[in-house]
Amino acid sequence: MKENYYEKLLNINTAGNENWNKTSLHNHPYQPTLYEALDTLFEKYDLDEDDHIVDFGSGKGRIVFYINHFFRCYSNGVEMNEIYYNESLLNKSKYIQKHKKMEDKVNFYCNLSQNYNVEEKDNKFYFFNPFSVQIFMKVIENILKSFEKNPRDMDLIIYYPSDEYIQFLEYRTPFMLENEIMLEELYKNDDKEKFVIYSLKTNL
Repeated sequence: MKENYYEKLLNINTAGNENWNKTSLHNHPYQPTLYEALDTLFEKYDLDEDDHIVDFGSGKGRIVFYINHFFRCYSNGVEMNEIYYNESLLNKSKYIQKHKKMEDKVNFYCNLSQNYNVEEKDNKFYFFNPFSVQIFMKVIENILKSFEKNPRDMDLIIYYPSDEYIQFLEYRTPFMLENEIMLEELYKNDDKEKFVIYSLKTNL
């Protein structure tokens, strides 16, 4: 029910799941985060208008539009698949019809996530199991290099985290676990049905 409601509210079309058989070794299939899950996350996690969010493996742009609509912050999507990238641009054109003042705050890049140039104001990074831990490590390395050049508080928001992601963050990075937000009903049957938020603070 919420899926249809939000798609109409945002004036976009981001539905659909890709078959895992079509995926590659390092890049996982398209599967948008459920709107219900996003509602649960943002009941307990807040964003500001000057936050700059990057969604790695943004698909058709659902996260980007949802976040911009409710928090009016800067939202970037990075997607390697040209078909999904083009669909996200089409969605942006429809979204902007209802959010004309937000056009400059919503952007998409057709690129490999590990090649995305982390901008100096990017401070929140979203992952929904988009790729292998090898690519994840390269992306985090880029984020840390950006932090060294321009120290600022940063958060990684990870939905359905893999054990490999967690082990890498815990043992090989300065990011610290800040919060875990469970999707209660789904979590009963699958302990990965949660968001984990890892933070890097400038005042440590």
